[in-house]
Formats: sequence, structure tokens, C-alpha cells
Amino acid sequence: MTDKNIPRIGVGVIVIRGNKILLGRRINSHGEGQWAFPGGHLEFGESPEECGIREVMEETGLSISQLRTGPYTNDVFTTEGKHYITLFMIAESSSGTPEVKEPEKCLEWEWFEWDHLPAPLFLPIVHLKERGYQPISQVS
Repeated sequence: MTDKNIPRIGVGVIVIRGNKILLGRRINSHGEGQWAFPGGHLEFGESPEECGIREVMEETGLSISQLRTGPYTNDVFTTEGKHYITLFMIAESSSGTPEVKEPEKCLEWEWFEWDHLPAPLFLPIVHLKERGYQPISQVS
């Protein structure tokens, strides 16, 4: 078995503001043109919470609060030959405008209502929706 055959761990952060969530349009290696949550690879020794905070700041410049554990998905990207377990964190962002901090990875950031998401969606979000997941109802 090569490293390519080993599933990787991704962390996606469902950033909520009011009744909307933040999505960015990907322009990198896999998921090109698809809308996705901020997130990335879990690094060695890092907790999913630490990864979520780091990735949201690196990608959008936003600070997040009330970070909590969400669901996970099992995502096999057949075309790219990649397999990820995606851990979702749920967080809130009460202020600030998301900025494209990594223009080589993301074209734009926008806020959307969960029931009115753009297309195409990144595979982990497709899997969340197939399971009937509702992130907004998770806000306390």
C-alpha cells in the first residue's frame, strides 16, 4: 500500500452567521469550481478544533467562536483517486467580512442559506445534505 492509498483527514468548518453559512469556491487540485466550507488537512499533533480555527483564519481572516464538534463524512473522490474522512466543526462568526487570503485555493467567499446552496457543491457537503444534516438547527 502506498501513501496515496491511505485515507487522509480533512477538517471542514461550518461557519454560521445568523441563518447563513460561509462557502468558498475552490480553485485547487480537487473540487475545482465547487463550493466548500473553509478547512483543510489535519496536521500532525493538531486537534480538529485547532485545525478549524487555524484554517478559517488562514483562508478567510475571520475569527470564530463557540466552536463545537459536528458530524463526519466518508468521502471517496474517484476521479482524483483520493479518500478523505472529513471531520466537521461548527462555529459562529459575528463580525467581519471574509477575505480571500489564499487566492491560489479559493476564488471567493459568500454567505448562503442552507436550503439555498449554490452548485456544484464539494463532495463532503453533498454527503452531509444526503444525510439530512441541518447545521443552523445546531446553533444554541
